[in-house]
Amino acid sequence: MSTKSVLFVIIGFVAVVIGINSIFIVTEVERAVLLKFGEVSRNDLKPGLHFKIPVVNQVRKFDARVLTLDAPAERFLTLEKKAVIVDSFAKFRVWDVQKFYTSTSGNESKAINLLGQRINNGLRNEISNRSLHEVVSGERDELMEVLTKRLDISIRQELGIEIVDIRVKKIDLPPEVSQSVYRRMNTERDIEAREHRAQGEELAAGVRADANKQREIILAEAYSKSEEIRGDGDAGSASIYASAFTKDKEFYRFYRSMNAYKKTFANKSDVLLIDPDSDFFRYLNNSKN
Repeated sequence: MSTKSVLFVIIGFVAVVIGINSIFIVTEVERAVLLKFGEVSRNDLKPGLHFKIPVVNQVRKFDARVLTLDAPAERFLTLEKKAVIVDSFAKFRVWDVQKFYTSTSGNESKAINLLGQRINNGLRNEISNRSLHEVVSGERDELMEVLTKRLDISIRQELGIEIVDIRVKKIDLPPEVSQSVYRRMNTERDIEAREHRAQGEELAAGVRADANKQREIILAEAYSKSEEIRGDGDAGSASIYASAFTKDKEFYRFYRSMNAYKKTFANKSDVLLIDPDSDFFRYLNNSKN
């Protein structure tokens, strides 16, 4: 092979190498910056095919998907200085690729460490402003929402990272705190149970009192009605007796005497001292004749 042919081969090989090194692709799941001698020349390159100058330009690519930071459990103090062990995680992604590169030198491990520190500091500040009850059950969701919004603003400015979400997986109490907390919770539940029972008894007493009142009213109305009916019956009976007796006075005297005899001689052991010729025995004497 002649010297000229070798030279063409070398030139062709160099051209191919330069061409290959001049082309790069940014995928849909990547964010990239183009550097010129280590400084950002173009930021946030769009997905697709791009060109660069070999040696002069460099490309740094970063994952654009939502990533997870699973932080180790940390010990924090509540408002009343009670210790809690919080296990949390965060969802984040690169938001400003130039800010991300300049603040972390493109080192993802450094970015994750800085992000973990910011999240721990934010959790420490939020938990220290809340009681143990609020942290454990009462305001956990509110705490996470406030922390996410607050950190998202500062982390975007500092690291170029968007905080998508921060969540607590688990909150545990240290062994030395658990027993006292459980006892206090039991006491609170007992107090609440007594309050509910007292309210129930008060309501039951009101219902019983109202029922007794209604019962007395119904009985009084029934008694009044029965007395009215009895009075009307007695009046009607007396009117009938009076009408019947006025028609035959002798029969009325006879009827009255018969009733008197029945009541007088009802008990055989009674002794009656009276003149046999008295008017009381008039109808008895007449019956003998």
